[in-house]
Amino acid sequence: MTRPFRRASLILVIAAGFLVAGISSFEALLAPGAELLPHWTAVDAENDETISHKSWTGFLEKYRESHYDGIARLAYHRVTGDDQQKLASYISKLQAMPVSTLNRDEQFAFWVNLYNAVTVQLILQHQPVESIKEINISPGIFSSGPWEKKLLRIEGEKLSLNDIEHGILRPIWKDPRIHYVLNCASLGCPDIPAKALESSTDLDEQLNLAARQFIDHPRAVSISKDNDAVISSIYVWFKEDFGQSDAAILEHLRNYASDEKRDQLMKVRDLTDHRYDWKLNSVPVVTTASTDS
Repeated sequence: MTRPFRRASLILVIAAGFLVAGISSFEALLAPGAELLPHWTAVDAENDETISHKSWTGFLEKYRESHYDGIARLAYHRVTGDDQQKLASYISKLQAMPVSTLNRDEQFAFWVNLYNAVTVQLILQHQPVESIKEINISPGIFSSGPWEKKLLRIEGEKLSLNDIEHGILRPIWKDPRIHYVLNCASLGCPDIPAKALESSTDLDEQLNLAARQFIDHPRAVSISKDNDAVISSIYVWFKEDFGQSDAAILEHLRNYASDEKRDQLMKVRDLTDHRYDWKLNSVPVVTTASTDS
């Protein structure tokens, strides 16, 4: 998930208006909209070719851990040099694929897995960092983080992480559940999937599961004893994907929540605030003091 600073002069004028109005959520103001990159609309619905994502699944099985707080983390500090090279080879293999010739389900798995793998690679390349936002490699004086940097070349086109999320996935598939399978290496983000998405399995079921797992966790929505709710900033930043209104967001949450969480959401009267934790989704590094006998 990304918040680039674009169109500096216009943004400064609008931001000033927000200040006058008492609104301080600049990240909501600056969240990118879904703007289609036309090159990537090409598809071959009859092509049954599949791409192997086994190496990405193997990486996740080795380094992804479920934590006591219900948030999945990655053991970045334990990733070996050999596994970093395997990850780089996997990403290179995907960049060489003629993705425009694949069917839609295969394309979807391709883009999601590539986005997540490149995000992990960025963290590994810039360790140590406490947040992905510290990786300030995006061009432009008003840009932050890595999301606008053209990191990939596919079919001769240079692409950034923002291009994948906001220029390809969101405008082509128009499915809010995309947000539940893209991971930005932050604790506030939905968990990175436990294994690679595969078109050979039920993608709809995978998306529903990812949605339910996030919505059932307090970082997606926490409900007070007065039945007011604090939601993830994702629902504010990308409100257009969730129906444009608080009522639509609540309906979305109820649709994908577990029965228990849905019962709680049915009593919610108001969405009072939003929050997001940008701290790195890393497995804590445990240091053990040595003792001399």
